[in-house]
Amino acid sequence: MSVAPATAAELVNQIFDLQRALRCVTMENAKGQEAGLALQGVLKFIGEGQTRATHLAERLGVSAPVLSRHIAELEDMGLVIRTPDPADGRAQLLRLSPKGEQKLAYLVERRAAALASYLADWNEDDAASTGAMISKLTASLRKSIKDRESGTTHESNTLQESING
Repeated sequence: MSVAPATAAELVNQIFDLQRALRCVTMENAKGQEAGLALQGVLKFIGEGQTRATHLAERLGVSAPVLSRHIAELEDMGLVIRTPDPADGRAQLLRLSPKGEQKLAYLVERRAAALASYLADWNEDDAASTGAMISKLTASLRKSIKDRESGTTHESNTLQESING
């Protein structure tokens, strides 16, 4: 099972178009928020569960100094708490404060409401099937990237070449 190069190229174009549209929607939704988009992204990932900063930097694809500035800003806002890692006294774990949990819930609710308003001409089935396809695409890309990093598949090289165009 393989995707034709022309189909992959068109999918890449569609994904780029989607990214641009989402960026516009996100920027519009972020207006008036004290936490900018980067901070909201960090908040979201910390909200997925207590984590080390090094693991978080890896997931976000940012350097430790950049993440450190974001975490310090979120701490100053009272949204994030650092605690010592019981498994490694030199490391710290990050988690949301109760205020951070409330802020994240508010942001998620606000984003969902904004997206629902943008998709007013969609029905529930359209939204659910699109969500399922996006999840499938994300899982396939993550698996291919992981396989490529471990050197276990040729198909992932082809995917990466298609993505890099």
